[in-house]
Amino acid sequence: MHYKAVFHVDQKDEQVFNLAINNVINLLSVIHGQEHDLIVLLNGPAVALMTKDAVVPFLERIQGLMSQGVRFQVCNIALKSFGISCENLTPECQVIPAGVVGLIDLQNQGFAYIKP
Repeated sequence: MHYKAVFHVDQKDEQVFNLAINNVINLLSVIHGQEHDLIVLLNGPAVALMTKDAVVPFLERIQGLMSQGVRFQVCNIALKSFGISCENLTPECQVIPAGVVGLIDLQNQGFAYIKP
């Protein structure tokens, strides 16, 4: 089976972000060795969690997940709305044009929607 899921984080809340990361870690531990395409998508106020300073407590786990193919996407519209420049983001994330469009596209591609 090929597991496809998007984990949606839209709150600037470290506990929610931590839960999303743990959800991905737990999923990977259960589907070990199976094909997967997993994305953590942050939009709204949550984009601030991927700034170089804010991401520090999560960085080791994020890097570990990325080494397993997990992608971290950040909404460009939200970045602009909250005055966050791409230079202030950790390089581990991918900036996408719009988080909502990304969610729709992923769901249309068969990704399960997970809201921690």
